[in-house]
Amino acid sequence: MVVIPEVFARSTVEREGEAGSEWLAELPGIVTELLERWECVPDGAVMHGGVGVIVPVRRGGGPAVVKVSFPHPGNVHEPDAFAVWGGRGAVLLHERDDGRFAMLLERARTVSLAEGEDVDEMVRVAGRLSRRLSVPAPPGLPRLRDRADGWEEELRQDARELVHGLGPRVLDAALATVRELGRVQPDTLVHGDLHPRNILRADREPWLAVDPKGYVGDPAFDGGALFKALLLRLIGADDLGKALRRVMDVFAEAAELDRERVRRWAQFHAVRGAFWARRHGFRVARGGLALEQITALADGLAESLTE
Repeated sequence: MVVIPEVFARSTVEREGEAGSEWLAELPGIVTELLERWECVPDGAVMHGGVGVIVPVRRGGGPAVVKVSFPHPGNVHEPDAFAVWGGRGAVLLHERDDGRFAMLLERARTVSLAEGEDVDEMVRVAGRLSRRLSVPAPPGLPRLRDRADGWEEELRQDARELVHGLGPRVLDAALATVRELGRVQPDTLVHGDLHPRNILRADREPWLAVDPKGYVGDPAFDGGALFKALLLRLIGADDLGKALRRVMDVFAEAAELDRERVRRWAQFHAVRGAFWARRHGFRVARGGLALEQITALADGLAESLTE
């Protein structure tokens, strides 16, 4: 019998409400059906991420995982990205059921890049993967350029409606990135959420990416998610600006990207993150002192990345 982790079930209901409860009631049956169809045998306890469960299995004697995600537009193109990469820098896609938001994937280890101690090496690994994942994109995947108008409207609305300490110079820089980089982007497949927790130790290659969004656009866009994830690692730096510049240099070199484009996209992500914290909070902090501290860090990151 498939046992859904209680923490995952609770967070799903909190986020999705009745739709989440209905999906959770069907989920054990969905997993059982997929195991039978794909001729898999369970091989360990059910794990989970933010929006899906991961069931370790064996098929034909080899290890794999069945991943089933809550039906959401942000998860639609994950298997498309895996199919394009074909195992190049990411886990292999063995089977897919798009109606169920389900995939049978190569099994990676449970150790993520986020558990490393060397920030430079962490950034270097992410940069090298970003370079390998940046390949010509097929038609039909979501283009980041199509989101530019929405980004600009969102930034202006947040600046008007929210109490914040971001200066006009910081906001103007983020808006300039949308205008100058956001509306014209290459037809390149990018991960879209390449933070260290989405890079796992593996056997076929030292590190493999998981949980892609399947976006098409500027490869430098991926630097933003990485820098936000590293913010807490850099909080103890004597000079945050210097530490950020170091991280950008290492990432840009490893990813073979223009450093200035990386900085500008990272600044844009930081400004959006600062506003998001005020409007929605974060999974790790919905309110209170912890959220105030993270919000202040996001503000500092946005300021430090503005030139």
